[in-house]
Amino acid sequence: MQTLKMMMAERLVAFPRLAVERDDLRRAAVAILVCPLDDGRPAYVLTRRALTLRRGAGNYALPGGACDPGEDAVAAALRETAEELGVVLGRDAALGLLDDFVTLSGFVVTPVVLFSDVPVTLLPDPAEVDEAWFNPLDELDHPEAPRSEAHPDGGEPILRMFVRGRWINPPTAAWLYQFREAALHGRAIRVGAVGQPSWTA
Repeated sequence: MQTLKMMMAERLVAFPRLAVERDDLRRAAVAILVCPLDDGRPAYVLTRRALTLRRGAGNYALPGGACDPGEDAVAAALRETAEELGVVLGRDAALGLLDDFVTLSGFVVTPVVLFSDVPVTLLPDPAEVDEAWFNPLDELDHPEAPRSEAHPDGGEPILRMFVRGRWINPPTAAWLYQFREAALHGRAIRVGAVGQPSWTA
């Protein structure tokens, strides 16, 4: 895991991240939390949002949410990870940031890559999270991922990633794809223009 951590940190430092400055949109952050399973294999954490939420109920998602006043993306990602999953980490867990991403719901979202050297226990808050899982990191390298599908409304094609036996949608799929390429393979790809299903607004 230490070799993986060092590799990811180096690649994220080298990644030419794109920042979006939009005063008309709210800031938010999501966490891509990488940690070892009990058998030592690396995994990342994915959630299914609570079914009672007003927006995004039941969607696959990374832990995250809007930034509080005075918070940067790292602080917001760490706070949301603690609130949603009961996983408390320090700022030294942050390895780097991916591109800012503008969502249809009106946020500029910064994905923050977090790393835990030891296995973590997930204690999902039922008010926000229906379920949470550890997904093996190598699952991101599914041979057909990412899958590009025509947008039903005629916009840019929708990029989908293979997770837990199904194909999930942007924006989560876009963040996982960029994470795979930038942090795991050292390739600078962009996802800001991928299509987003209208129901994610």
